[in-house]
Amino acid sequence: MLGFAFGVAVLVGNTIGMGILRTPGEVAAAVPSASVFMVLWVVGAAYALLGALSVAELAAMHARSGGLFPLVHRGLGPFAGFVSGWTDWIGTCGSLAAVALVLGEYIGPLVPALDGRPAFTAAVLVVAFAALQWRGIAVGDVAQQVTSLVKAVGLLGLAAVALVVTPVAAPEVASDSAVAPSGLALAAAVIVGLQSVIYTYDGWTGPIYFGEEVRDPGRAIPRAMVSGVLLVLAIYLLLNLAFLRVVPIEEMAGDPFVAATVASRLFGPAGDTVVRVVTIASLLAAVNALHLMACRVPFAMSRERLLPSVLQRVNPGGTPVPALVASTVVALAFATIGAMDRLLALLAFFFVVNYVLTFSSLFRLRLREPDAPRPFRVPGYPWVPAVALVGSVAFVCAAAWSDRANSLIAVGLVAASWPAYRLALKHARRSP
Repeated sequence: MLGFAFGVAVLVGNTIGMGILRTPGEVAAAVPSASVFMVLWVVGAAYALLGALSVAELAAMHARSGGLFPLVHRGLGPFAGFVSGWTDWIGTCGSLAAVALVLGEYIGPLVPALDGRPAFTAAVLVVAFAALQWRGIAVGDVAQQVTSLVKAVGLLGLAAVALVVTPVAAPEVASDSAVAPSGLALAAAVIVGLQSVIYTYDGWTGPIYFGEEVRDPGRAIPRAMVSGVLLVLAIYLLLNLAFLRVVPIEEMAGDPFVAATVASRLFGPAGDTVVRVVTIASLLAAVNALHLMACRVPFAMSRERLLPSVLQRVNPGGTPVPALVASTVVALAFATIGAMDRLLALLAFFFVVNYVLTFSSLFRLRLREPDAPRPFRVPGYPWVPAVALVGSVAFVCAAAWSDRANSLIAVGLVAASWPAYRLALKHARRSP
């Protein structure tokens, strides 16, 4: 059985990836004010914390492995559950492929034989971590805790150096009052910057994918989710404070890879190697977490007769092997295609839509099953989940408005789930 430490490790491993190394430049470009910049990272954590508290009630009440799918299935019914499950599965497999591809790009210059072959390296990593998961959840647990610890130490180490070492040719930091927007311009800038920040915090749902595999889930899952979000917040705040010390907010704005700029000023020519090592350590934990999570979604859908029954087979080590193989194949397919920017935009849309479905499930179950045992109740109900739900709907609307082409594709894919759902029901009726 899994414990509290695994829950925190999988949340950290799933949340902290390339985002914190790249996103600060996007946020700084939207809000060129150091104080507003830092406030946005706190607000993003507050949204993640509200969501974690809301989902933790459902996960403690209905401790089932499979991510958001079992919660939405119970709260809103089979079709909503099906939409949640298959978009979550495809999204998680796509994220696995994207992270592996970035890893391939960063490993290449350090390993000449792999240089210029990111797709091949990504495929090797996807298969290697699948083989690791094949051995059982105990091995996956150890791998997750070790890789997440290395990630946290690496990022905090970079922050510590940036906070105490004098950078090479450090420019003067401009005052906070420089060219700061105001009024409606400030509101628009905050919304744009907050979108990037929320993407960077995405991943706080990690522990709920293992609900029935956790000891005392009613207590362990809420503790792991809240503690994990607060740990991520602490790491993000320290890193951004360190980045601002080395690179002023005006210069940070628009920088596609702030961490690399910081490393080059701290370590000179060796900065590239330093940031590559930190990035690789960060992303290995994400690959392991995404593999663990992805295979549990089709496993859970299969148990509800929404996917073929073979996907619910589990080996003696506790790994749903057919679901693991299916997830690996999907991830490999994503790793071989282009247009990853479009893929990531679609995945982000799917993830937030899933949050809307999940928060709605909480309200529905409070009304439909008021007396059901709830080991953990979200504090401040109904206001806490209401704020999380409204924030998610607003986020989806903002994303749809700012990226209409990808949003239309995403809506089309969700609509296409209806015939897939009907086909799944037809197959289930024919099955013994």
